Amino acid sequence: MLIPARMSAAEEQRWVAVMLDKLAAQESKRMLGDDELAERAAWLSEQYLDGRARPDTVRWVTNQNTRWGSCTPAEGSIRLSHRLQGMPEYVVDYVLLHELAHLLVPGHGPRFWALLEAYPRTERARGYLEGVVAAARLPCLPTARDGRGGQREER
Repeated sequence: MLIPARMSAAEEQRWVAVMLDKLAAQESKRMLGDDELAERAAWLSEQYLDGRARPDTVRWVTNQNTRWGSCTPAEGSIRLSHRLQGMPEYVVDYVLLHELAHLLVPGHGPRFWALLEAYPRTERARGYLEGVVAAARLPCLPTARDGRGGQREER
């Protein structure tokens, strides 16, 4: 978020809080339940995998804190981490498509990545997720001005 340099620290904190609340409200409207997630998986399979990936179950789980998703091809099950809830739709779609592709190709070799080439936001979604991981490793950022005399980016 860009903040005008003329804002006081109090105004900055208020503005950031307001914008984060708005963003959270928008994202919470887009959260899918397990049934909608399964419908989304079927649609993604049709759109990008010629309908070849047909999971038996697709659901959110709360026990995946080091990965975004997983699948068990023998069972036809896909699980997505609850940490994805509230992220942009294209990111959730990418992770879901990634797991759908694993139903067809088990590893991360060239055949696997060729399946994901059809999804136009693969690189953007991967970058978003890499940013989330990197941001989680950062210490809390100071709220004082950075001394550049203009706008600065908040994280």
